[in-house]
Amino acid sequence: MNNAVPLKEEVYDMSGARLALTLCVTKAREGSEADLDALERMFQKLGFESTLKRDPTAQQFQEELDKFQQAMDARTDPISCSFVVLMAHGSEGYLKGEDEKMAKLDDLFEVLNNKNCQALKAKPKVYIVQACRGEQRDPGEIVGGSEIRMIIKDSPQTIPTYTDALHVYSTVEVSLESQGYISYRHDKEGSCFIQTLVEVFTERGHILELLTEVTRRMAEAELVQEGEARKVNPEIQSTLRKRLYLQ
Repeated sequence: MNNAVPLKEEVYDMSGARLALTLCVTKAREGSEADLDALERMFQKLGFESTLKRDPTAQQFQEELDKFQQAMDARTDPISCSFVVLMAHGSEGYLKGEDEKMAKLDDLFEVLNNKNCQALKAKPKVYIVQACRGEQRDPGEIVGGSEIRMIIKDSPQTIPTYTDALHVYSTVEVSLESQGYISYRHDKEGSCFIQTLVEVFTERGHILELLTEVTRRMAEAELVQEGEARKVNPEIQSTLRKRLYLQ
């Protein structure tokens, strides 16, 4: 006999404003305009007010996030969620600005957390990062417990500082001992990651289901770099407390 209690589905309220900020370095990143066009179509279809800043310096990455946060906190109408898209050359934990200097991703993520952005407190904050995380290349592979219980005191009046965030990287980090992987981008068609994400995000389903589909499609894709077959897959880090539906 199955006595399992069905999970209660809680969803984020998406009736308020939806805001998006895209910061994209196009310098020496052929194909990025195709990604920008695809993202703009997606944001329009999903009802987002979107802002684009091309070729930010490392300092401007931070400044534009700060301006985005300040503008949201100054609004009087309710805000439902935010998307921040960051596209540049990079290494693990960093993005390279147009000026070749590095911006720290953790500093950018801090700007919109539950402590620093009142308008987005307990609201979903989605970060899309299209950037390399190292120099490794993945050729792909041929596919051929005790239970620990913890009792956590329920505290409905407060939430952790870093909840309600979703970080989606175009490629994986792997480990502290080794470099992360390259993120591929076609010089005319754009990146496999952004193009696949845009295609899937306009479908119905909650966002983690959609990201699973993005991962599946990217895992099946055949990429060729310098005459060699390569594989790439996104990495998803979520502290969402509820289901997030974009449609």
